[in-house]
Amino acid sequence: QVQLVESGGGLVQTGGSLRLACAASGNIFSVNTMAWFRQGPGKQRELVANITTGGTTNYADSVKGRFTISRDNAKNTVYLQMNGLKAEDTAVYYCYADGLRLGWRRPFNSWGQGTQVTVSS
Repeated sequence: QVQLVESGGGLVQTGGSLRLACAASGNIFSVNTMAWFRQGPGKQRELVANITTGGTTNYADSVKGRFTISRDNAKNTVYLQMNGLKAEDTAVYYCYADGLRLGWRRPFNSWGQGTQVTVSS
């Protein structure tokens, strides 16, 4: 089993910054894509950003230029630096990872439990 543990959410004022972290652990042979999704009040879950093992990144248009995703492959950890936060960034942020498990190298995809980010005006 693969677990994802998130940290770093909280309450911040408009224009402020937060940094989220998510560490993957457990029965891991390799981690491929890592990503952050979010779900705002009354909204569907949406992709915020993702990053491959090689460091290729992809961002939602709404966060380009404000958020930066990065990862530490040695630690199986992904980060999301969020700057210039807006009220519309308020959401529960979920970490996602996929890859291969140890042993039979079967694929996995796992989600974190979510961390609340609240931006107040």
